[in-house]
Amino acid sequence: MVTHNKNAVVTGAGSGIGKAVALALLRDGYRVALAGRRHDPLERTAAESANPAQALIVPADVRDADAVHALFARIKEGFGRLDLLFNNAGIFVPGIEIDELSVAQWKAMVDTNLTGSFLCAREAFHLMKTQNPRGGRIINNGSISAHAPRPNSVPYTATKHAITGLTKAISLDGRSYDIACGQIDIGNADTGMAAGFAKGVPQANGQMAVEPLMDLTHVASAVLYMAGLPLEANVQFMTIMATKMPFIGRG
Repeated sequence: MVTHNKNAVVTGAGSGIGKAVALALLRDGYRVALAGRRHDPLERTAAESANPAQALIVPADVRDADAVHALFARIKEGFGRLDLLFNNAGIFVPGIEIDELSVAQWKAMVDTNLTGSFLCAREAFHLMKTQNPRGGRIINNGSISAHAPRPNSVPYTATKHAITGLTKAISLDGRSYDIACGQIDIGNADTGMAAGFAKGVPQANGQMAVEPLMDLTHVASAVLYMAGLPLEANVQFMTIMATKMPFIGRG
């Protein structure tokens, strides 16, 4: 385990990519605030870590501005400073055509994937801007869908394209305060959300096809690399994907 004095927060840390990244950060020596809507999955993430004493469990709904503010207040109180935000929490509505999409479904996706990322980035930016020494890093979880859509994915694709804009703007505005912001775009990581890919999913040509998946450890290693850079260097965008997934040439 690397010995350092860095602090991180991971949203959506109870499962999938968030859990894998949180465990990697804890293994690397970070103190990590585990954020998510439900306490029990966060507790299990901490318990699976080789270093559970380094984990701070903070149930929080990223859609709720007050809850997000309280999350970062706990981080400041518990850690004293923040070096890394992995802005990861998100949801996915199963494939549905735009005219069949309800306004409630649209708002749920925007509230979680976009507004939630904004609220967490806003709090992290303020903390990093005002702490001494100032600065830190924000890594947003984009997606392959930040570049190219899947069929029937209007709300997810729209929010992930918006994350790219959020990343660029924070990266620009953070220069004055030694805050670096980058984005990791992940394709076909083996999570519960992607389990259906192994059974076959719709393609742009109207066919169904099985898509390959990659192990979550590769995503965690990529985030750990981005996080470990000195603040004078930044991975602005990284795409990590299952090598043979239909992305290059999608459509």
